This record gives sequence, C-alpha cells and structure tokens, in this order.
Amino acid sequence: MRQRVGLIGGGLIVCVVAVVGFASSLLGGTSEPQEFLAASQASPITHLRMCNKGEKNTSTKTCIVDGDTLWIRGIDYRMQGYDTPETQTNICGGAAEVALGHRASARFLQLLNGNVWTIETFGTDSTGRRTLATIRIGAQDIGDILISEHLARRWPDGAEFWCS
Repeated sequence: MRQRVGLIGGGLIVCVVAVVGFASSLLGGTSEPQEFLAASQASPITHLRMCNKGEKNTSTKTCIVDGDTLWIRGIDYRMQGYDTPETQTNICGGAAEVALGHRASARFLQLLNGNVWTIETFGTDSTGRRTLATIRIGAQDIGDILISEHLARRWPDGAEFWCS
C-alpha cells in the first residue's frame, strides 16, 4: 500500500512505501507516515539486508539487490537517474567492476539502514517488471550521494568510468 504525502513537479506523487501497509509486519507494531518523515526518528526499516545470490523474489521479499535496485515486499524498485556497476556479472570492467559494484551496494544498504528516507515512484521500466523510483534522504537523492562518492554514474548520460 502506498500513501500519498505530496505532489512534485510534473504531477508525480511522492509515496511513502516503507511504512504504510507493512510496517506492522516488519516491526510488530503500527506507524504513521508522519512518524516516518520526522527527521529525529530513525527509519522504521533499519534491518534491510543484501539479497542472497540467486534468491528468488517473492511477495514478502525485502532486501537490497545491488547499488541501484531493491525489493520491498516483493516489489522490484529500480532507482532512476543513476547506475552502479554490476555485482553479479562484469559487463565491461572485469573484477574491478564487480568489486566497485559491491562497494556501491554496501553503501546503498548503509544509507538506507542509517537514515530516514522516502521513495518516489514513476511508473515501470520498459519491461513493465520494475518500478522506477527515487529514494531521498531529506531532500537529497540517494543517487547524488553515491555519484559524489564515485560509486555510481548519472544515467543515461554518465560515462561508465568503471569500464576503463
């Protein structure tokens, strides 16, 4: 279940996903979206984990796939606006790409587990399988954080610096 908490430019709806509809199943209690957005309170999902290699998505799956993809209650969220190196396959950068992909994934996990965050959704990707999203910590896009730390690139216009 998603909760509308505001509108942004272009009519996109800001959705708080991490609390509404499943916080009680994760935490054993209930929580309101306003509590989730309070800057002084830690995010209610503080125990995200990395998905296991080859783990199948289910309607209850909640884990980090890599530095730009996560599952929340079986919904596959692909972050838009940035891209991180692959962790399962090296497309162009060999072992260095995979290692950087693991660093990006670990940092994504750390940022989500250590901060209050919101997620905005923007429809689905071209396959219709993944929900396109942006995660914000306060007003800052998590992709901008990863880009500034040289763990990600802008997408689609950024160079895959891990390929060189």
